Amino acid sequence: MTSKKYDLVIINGRVIDPELGFGKDGHIFIKDGKIVKIETDSASIRNELKNLDEHQKIDATDKLVVPGLIDIHVHLREPGREDEETVESGCKAAAAGGFTTVCCMPNTTPRIDNQETVKFVQDRAKDADARVFVVGAVTKGTAGEELSEIGDLVKMGAVAITDDGQYVQNAEVMRRALEYARMFDIPVMQHAEDQQLCAGAIMNESFESTRLGMKGAPAVAEEIAVLRDIALCRLTGGRVHFQHISTRLAVEAIRQAKQEGLNITAEATPHHLVLTDKEIGKEFNTNLRVNPPLRTEEDRLAVIEGLVDGTIDCITSDHAPHSEEEKDCEFDLAPPGMIGLETTLGLIKTFIIDKGYLSWADAIRKMTYNPARILNIPGGTLESGAIADITIIDPNKKWTVNAKKFRSRSRNSPFVGWKLSGQVYRTILGGRIVFER
Repeated sequence: MTSKKYDLVIINGRVIDPELGFGKDGHIFIKDGKIVKIETDSASIRNELKNLDEHQKIDATDKLVVPGLIDIHVHLREPGREDEETVESGCKAAAAGGFTTVCCMPNTTPRIDNQETVKFVQDRAKDADARVFVVGAVTKGTAGEELSEIGDLVKMGAVAITDDGQYVQNAEVMRRALEYARMFDIPVMQHAEDQQLCAGAIMNESFESTRLGMKGAPAVAEEIAVLRDIALCRLTGGRVHFQHISTRLAVEAIRQAKQEGLNITAEATPHHLVLTDKEIGKEFNTNLRVNPPLRTEEDRLAVIEGLVDGTIDCITSDHAPHSEEEKDCEFDLAPPGMIGLETTLGLIKTFIIDKGYLSWADAIRKMTYNPARILNIPGGTLESGAIADITIIDPNKKWTVNAKKFRSRSRNSPFVGWKLSGQVYRTILGGRIVFER
């Protein structure tokens, strides 16, 4: 007789929940979109499993079963550039990459700086293959001059504010943003890069930029921006989240601020953990143009060290779709950004976990629990009663990045053709399978 107690049971997987301290073989029972329980193997559980129909079970033998991955730095391009990405296509890419939750940036056209645009994105995200939380703009039009109606944004559901892509250059504006955001217990997510020092820059300022004859963005531009906002955080008691940190001294400044007890968090991207500016001169692949730019090997290793010691709290893709036409040009004319939702997990497994920098449990924490807590959003745990957002990973599956298989509308990845290890097997959103390999 078929058991109707559960809608879905994931059996025989290696269940990892860093927050619960759970890392052992077990079975996850799901009903009505929620996790009912996690059980290790026993005679009574085996008897319970026998009463299930095959369609109620997912066999996760030799797989990892973890909380649904969360990416708090994603560009979905809608409204305005639906040719590059839509909320729907971005969520399909997220599901294929194992992400059940994404947070979209506000630098769309028009900017997400009012209640109407927040609601537009929320409406577009209904019934999508991932949960979408909206991050509103700090300033109107992300122009850096006049604060957005932050209270209205939060009331409509915005979980943070940022002018991502633009540093809030005016210190007074940034101070007021931190004070207002503190009233609603949300962070200001900052793209830390002094615009005056980086004006006209194409890549990192280094030996490589001199050799290639390209104007460089000096690493000190990030360090100065970080130090200023640490000081403003200290003054206001607000919360600052530093996006895509890429330089050694910025990592060190954040480390010291955390030791001081300031309410600061930070993220790093796979491309800053894996690539350096030396790659640019090999073939001038415009997909290597990103902002902040790829840095030196010294910087790359410092970012990894920050990830390992907890200075950097989470891993984000900074998924930034661009059309083929936009990227098919000279390097200095290409818009900055690369897609990343579908390659993040494989890159972290291959270049961070396999090289011994992080364990699976540590990496999963930085891609689930930590980002959820930074923005106070659901997810990041497999505890009883939690939303059944779950990612099943084939940890040793070897695969080659193939642009034709991207679910994203864009193809601008420098990792096409790379051989990676670790691949998503199933993505489950609220108890519903939204992606299967």
